[in-house]
Amino acid sequence: MDAMLSLYRRIETPPSKPTFVPDSPDEPPQLTTLKTLVIVYDPVVDMVSGKQLSEHMNWNRVEDLARGFMSDILQVSNGLVRYQIIQRLDVDDFPAKVDGYKYDAQTYLDVLRGAYLPYMPQEANYYAIIERFNILQRVAGNEIDEVWIFNFPHAGFYESIMGGPGAFWCNAPPLKHTEAAKRRFVIMGFSYERGVGEMLENMGHRVESIMEKTFEGIPDEANLWKRFIRHEQTHPGHAALGNVHFAPNSERDYDWNNPRKVWSECDDWLDNFPNFKGAAREVNADDWGRGDTREHHKWWLKHLPKTNGRINGIHNNWWQYVANPNLVNL
Repeated sequence: MDAMLSLYRRIETPPSKPTFVPDSPDEPPQLTTLKTLVIVYDPVVDMVSGKQLSEHMNWNRVEDLARGFMSDILQVSNGLVRYQIIQRLDVDDFPAKVDGYKYDAQTYLDVLRGAYLPYMPQEANYYAIIERFNILQRVAGNEIDEVWIFNFPHAGFYESIMGGPGAFWCNAPPLKHTEAAKRRFVIMGFSYERGVGEMLENMGHRVESIMEKTFEGIPDEANLWKRFIRHEQTHPGHAALGNVHFAPNSERDYDWNNPRKVWSECDDWLDNFPNFKGAAREVNADDWGRGDTREHHKWWLKHLPKTNGRINGIHNNWWQYVANPNLVNL
């Protein structure tokens, strides 16, 4: 973790509030550094050996997951999004559910073995966590910009959720009564039972939610986000990048290993945006990893615009909205 803490120490201006800026072909993209609080729920489940859940189940190490995710985001954003982990808090406990219930070690392991069904309601109590770790105060004081909660199956966390004044849907309903944060922030839910590919999927759905909100109100003919997510099922012969679940040629959710060739504008987006030249070529799963979750999501995220300029009030670096939802004009 010391190595993680040393990554990306460059101090940047804290994520800022939106301002209405006139369109420009030259306005440079913003680099966003996100000061991140990491909370790890990894309780001891074997009192004799002292093994925590992750080790007992031979699941992934949080350090490896975080390092891989940060590296991938740095790469696909061309260095425009940099995570800086400022603190890691390890919690030897199971998080409380919305009704106050907590698993104990034996009951939870019995659920994993199939002896019992997962407890319902399944949702974790975000407000208890927010209060315990002073999250609203730390966001308001510019001490942190984002929170990651590493957890486990049936813990009850959303893949992402947004709080703060004006919080909106971020693959989950916004956290109410969190205006004391004074600015919007995202809590990511990552499972150490899964891999970096699934972490990128969580980020991908965050991208979808935030960009949908960013382009809200832009007519379809001028809505570049709507154009970006076109795939063969929605626009035959005119696919672009698709979305997180649908590659350009997918015929169903998660169909990332489809050999069918379709025409896609993916290169036009990567090389020419926003001055499209009409470039298109045939693509299939060979272009995005042949079913590898992590490789598809890196391919998709790499194509998000990240260049100079502003069109219809929206900057051509979409990453600055994804990283800092305070820039989204509501």
